[in-house]
Amino acid sequence: MPEVALPAFAKVNLRLDVVGRRADGYHELRTIFQTISLQDTLRLDWNRGGAIELEIAGNAALAAESARSNLVYRALDALRDELGITRGVRARLDKRIPAGRGLGGGSSDAAAALAGLLRLSRRRIPLARLIEIAAQLGSDVPFFLFGGRAAGLGRGEQILPLPDAPTRGVLVVSPRAVAVSTRDAYSWLALPRAAIHSTRSASLRLTNPRAASRLIEFCALCWSPQEAPLSNDFERAVFKRHPLLGRIKRELLRRGAEDAALAGSGSAVFGLFRNPAQARRTAHWFPKEEVFVCSTVSRVQVRRALGESVIV
Repeated sequence: MPEVALPAFAKVNLRLDVVGRRADGYHELRTIFQTISLQDTLRLDWNRGGAIELEIAGNAALAAESARSNLVYRALDALRDELGITRGVRARLDKRIPAGRGLGGGSSDAAAALAGLLRLSRRRIPLARLIEIAAQLGSDVPFFLFGGRAAGLGRGEQILPLPDAPTRGVLVVSPRAVAVSTRDAYSWLALPRAAIHSTRSASLRLTNPRAASRLIEFCALCWSPQEAPLSNDFERAVFKRHPLLGRIKRELLRRGAEDAALAGSGSAVFGLFRNPAQARRTAHWFPKEEVFVCSTVSRVQVRRALGESVIV
């Protein structure tokens, strides 16, 4: 089969609740993911040897790192082992999603690598096993195998697809001078102690009344119209340490966004608009920052892009 090329879409979190720290050291999350059209591009082909070759363009820092540490390499390596593939794979990743901004670029690249290798090899794998491999690579990776609008539970790796909402314009503002590490963002949160107990079956028992109440609220919002307000538990702590991000959110709202929020744990901030034209007009108010005008992407669009006969 000739080279396959796949988009790796970014995401935003329409809601992100950090319920508490689990007994296994991870954080228990309740989140609603939404795919957006900002994307990297991954190209895969066979090579003559038996190795994985990875070339990265568009991000000099990532290109300088060891290929083996990249999620694309790790995804290809894991799936080759699972399928017993001995042929070498050549991968080229063209980066456009800024790294470390809460937009899920690395996780999306990994999901595209899994889907791409299945297409390249013309192989199939049970969805449950594919999700298991994806979750071992990163908590957000399983979502990108589904895309669209979906609830994420547990560490975010337990995915519940939700009905797609009407298409919205999205303006992503990525400050050049601000970076927020995920580890730091979690350390800044004031979390309930021992709110979560995890069991071997991965089922969860909520022992904190506030956490239980928020779970009920979250489940109700999952099935509500998209007009439900955006919410992100990281905002208060992150905005306190990086006031510029709070100012960007307020400016988005002032310039016509229906709603705005921090993307993941930051440092990008995004606004939702009725259409991309409104988002494009608002982008001019952020001349010092990196901005991306895009739109929400449905699950059907993601399935077609990744190969619905391969994924779900």
